Amino acid sequence: MRITPRTPEVRVPKLVGLMAMDARATADAHGVLLAAPDRPDFHLTVVDYVVRQYPPPGVEIPRGAVVTVWFDLGEGEGGGGSGVREPRLPNPPRGGIRREMDEPEDPFAVARSH
Repeated sequence: MRITPRTPEVRVPKLVGLMAMDARATADAHGVLLAAPDRPDFHLTVVDYVVRQYPPPGVEIPRGAVVTVWFDLGEGEGGGGSGVREPRLPNPPRGGIRREMDEPEDPFAVARSH
């Protein structure tokens, strides 16, 4: 646990990617408080991962100020899983790699022509 010196301002730690319990410990060690508007039971949340934070990491804020974290992606932020999967058309030709590759030419054709 990192203890910050008693200064009036502290730098916001990087919380994105941390589990809730680790984010709380990191915030406490850096002298900031956490708020999670999408988790009313934030104090009980353990294994959910932080996906956003405000203010961003590295910004100086007053000691004891609140850093807001979110555990769910917002609208249009990529929360749709693996994306849209469309069928590949036209389908690849049948017959595997032999069908797709040209037949090799005679490697000794030049030597035989002399």
